[in-house]
Amino acid sequence: MQALTRSLFSLLVILLAFAGQNQLQAQTKTAAKTAAYTAENPGWMTDLEQVYQLSKKTNKPILANFTGSDWCGWCKRLTANVFVHQEFKDWAAKNVILLELDYPRRKEIPDAIKGQNASLQQAFQVSGFPTIWLFRLQKDETNNQFNIIPLGKTGYADSVDKFTGALQQMIAQEKTTAAKNQGKK
Repeated sequence: MQALTRSLFSLLVILLAFAGQNQLQAQTKTAAKTAAYTAENPGWMTDLEQVYQLSKKTNKPILANFTGSDWCGWCKRLTANVFVHQEFKDWAAKNVILLELDYPRRKEIPDAIKGQNASLQQAFQVSGFPTIWLFRLQKDETNNQFNIIPLGKTGYADSVDKFTGALQQMIAQEKTTAAKNQGKK
């Protein structure tokens, strides 16, 4: 009887160790999948926290591209007409932090990114793609929540000049408003 009890106890320990190892492997795979996930367009980021930190450090606004990368025809056109061109990449490097929020139909994205993107889609009330928002974030450190400060919204443009021109107007308006508010103090 004692030998049977020891054998059952040993089996239970082995099963628990195996279950724990499987859970650890699943968590590691999930973390690796999130870390390995990258934006469709080179130079764009996918993690809001990382984008926030970089925006805060550089004092640049965030340019968010709400896209359906694998199914949205207008999104693909925007990429081909604007995002892949060096002129846009140079402008973006000087002026904004790029955030890609993808809603693919055939491509799998990590659950953490999927949840983040769904939350931002709801917060910005995005109902069509592509939708482009320019904004800043403030973070309430007490509850770890973001406060969105929208600067403007746009969509498809057929050239880099048209696209960046609209965004440049939003950035200029923010600076004008900030200067006026500074003068009131």
